[in-house]
Amino acid sequence: MTSLSLNKLSILPDNRPIGVFDSGVGGISVLKHIHALLPHEDLLYVADSKYAPYGSRTPAEITARCFEIADFLIAKNVKALVVACNTATAAAIDALRAKYDLPGFNIPIIGMEPAVKPAAEASKNGIIGVLATVGTLKSAQFSALLETYGRNVEVVTQACVGLVECIERGELTHENTLKLIQQYCKPLLDEGADTIVLGCTHYPFVRPLIEQTVGSEVTLIDTGAAVAKYLQKRLAELNLLTESKEIANVTFCTNSEAENAKQVISQLWSQSAEVKRL
Repeated sequence: MTSLSLNKLSILPDNRPIGVFDSGVGGISVLKHIHALLPHEDLLYVADSKYAPYGSRTPAEITARCFEIADFLIAKNVKALVVACNTATAAAIDALRAKYDLPGFNIPIIGMEPAVKPAAEASKNGIIGVLATVGTLKSAQFSALLETYGRNVEVVTQACVGLVECIERGELTHENTLKLIQQYCKPLLDEGADTIVLGCTHYPFVRPLIEQTVGSEVTLIDTGAAVAKYLQKRLAELNLLTESKEIANVTFCTNSEAENAKQVISQLWSQSAEVKRL
């Protein structure tokens, strides 16, 4: 992956693509919201599946991966970067903004964070659960979220080791996936949580199994739609929204070594996908 001269990007037209990336395929859940809200915007998605899950890696390792992917996307002339990964946002968003926040370099960098605030507002009994990766739950960003928005509620957290890997393999309805979800949801339910945050972008793809496990009285919250709306707002503020009325091109890039990588991406995208190998 190579870098591009940053000062040249400001003269490019507004129909440049939006770059979106995740530790793997989970960020496709966010990409769907972006595509639904901004159907004429070209999208370029990078799945860093070879290094997934990020939750088990150090902040330094995650930051290095984010820099490499960001350089790749910037070299493709993207007009915005969406870090569609809670763990990557927690580890690297400040470093990414510091690196690319240069004069004349007008690219917004949008991150993710577990929806503690809306969950606290939605909860009726004041007990919320958070399903996330180890990396997200250990991050300073998550601690700050709890300090800011979790003071008046009880927050029960659960690291979901192995669940990302099931989704990376496309095992959305497999028995093993269901068993993991049942195992991880039980402590939250035992504590009485009436609202559960899906704190990883992979988890919306197994939402039906989570709903089956927790029941209809428990509210599930993720932030994909909110991120798409914020992206739209930032693009509008910077006059970066496309004027094209053409059907958008959505391209996927992956470094996955799995033979069925394209099949899994198409499965999660819910239609045939153009997938390029990195």
